[in-house]
This record gives sequence, C-alpha cells and structure tokens, in this order.
Amino acid sequence: MLLPAPLFAGPPYTTDDPEPVDYQHWELYLASQHEIERDGASGTLPHIEINYGAIPNLQLHVIAPLAYARPRGGEASYGPGDIELGAKFRFVQEGDWIPMVGTFPLVEIPVGNQTKGLGSGHWHGLLPLWLQKSVGPWSSYGGGGYWFNPGAGNRNYGLFGWQLQRRLAELATLGAEIFYTTADRTGSSGNLRFNVGLVLDFTQNHHLLVSAGRSIAGETRLQGYFAYQLTL
Repeated sequence: MLLPAPLFAGPPYTTDDPEPVDYQHWELYLASQHEIERDGASGTLPHIEINYGAIPNLQLHVIAPLAYARPRGGEASYGPGDIELGAKFRFVQEGDWIPMVGTFPLVEIPVGNQTKGLGSGHWHGLLPLWLQKSVGPWSSYGGGGYWFNPGAGNRNYGLFGWQLQRRLAELATLGAEIFYTTADRTGSSGNLRFNVGLVLDFTQNHHLLVSAGRSIAGETRLQGYFAYQLTL
C-alpha cells in the first residue's frame, strides 16, 4: 500500500529556512500537495497549516491534512492524514557576514488510516539545522536534518536541501531548490530532486505560492504544491 511520505517544509519548498514568524503574528495556509511515483499517487487535498510567533524567535506550527492515496491498480482512499507539530527556533540573527541559523524540530502524529494508505501508522520525527543569508534582492537558505522513521520496512534517513530565490518585483519572487534524501525504506535507494517555485504577494496579507519538480536520480517522482497564504 502506498504511504504518503512526510514532505511538509518551507512553503512552497521542501527545504526550510530558519526565520520564524514575527512575535504575535500569524501565517495561515490553505494548501494542496501531491506526489506521483511508480506505485501511484498520494498527497493532501487540502491541508491547513498554521504558524504563530509565540515569543520572539520562536514559532509554533501545526499542519492538519485531508489526505488521499491512489495506488496504481488499486482503490483510491481519502480521509484525515497524519498531523504535523513543530517549533521553529532562531538562535543566531543574520549579520553582514553571518548567516541566520535556526532549528525546526517536527513530529508527525499517526492519525491517518494506515491500511488505506492515508497515514504511516507510526510517529515520525525530524531534527534539522537551517541557515539563511540575503544580499539585496537575492536570498538563499538550506541545511539538513535526520528523520526518525520507525515501522516495519522503514529506515531512519537523512535530508539535505538548498534553495536560491530572487525578488523580481513587489509582486513576485522566483526560486529553485535541490534536495536529497537517503533511503527511507529497506531495499530502496536515495533520491535527488529539484523544485522550481513562485511566490506572488498580492497585498501585505494575501499571497499565492506554487512549486513543481521531479527526481534527478533515484526512484522517479513528480511533485507539486499550491497554496493560498494569509498573513496577520
């Protein structure tokens, strides 16, 4: 049975950044994420993401998805998926020559129905380190982490990614990322992928985020992301 992999990160990318939401500010997303591979398709339709600046330099985070799984040659399923909880903490501020540094531990709570491919049936946890540096209209961030991935046939695995983006105008920011994951299942191999993304800032509060990409090496995978973001 096809199981959706935990790929939530820094919208619209898989790579994340160390910058938390400002103190007493909110980020609200209504989003959809999809992945297609040899055995079928899976994703969220939709998921809700909420980020809140609880104290300076600390962001609280939750994602609650409605998930789908469509195995090749099998029956499609739809329902609640695994819930993601996290806290992003920035411990080094960006300076003239110093990058911003932070961490964003995540835990996936097994809420989704494993037998229908809507959840993993086990908790998953990520311990990452993220860095970021900006120069004029350019900014870049990335880093890596380690996923704890229990369950029969599963393996703990590493993640590394880096992103580069440029502010084209007041309305648009265009970017791209490359990221690598080591094997997450027994008998599988690592996977190298890329994404191209676009963020449209219609107003100070209303935003549209999209990205799409595919594998470069490893199992063939296609993925896409689409979201409306409200910032308060």
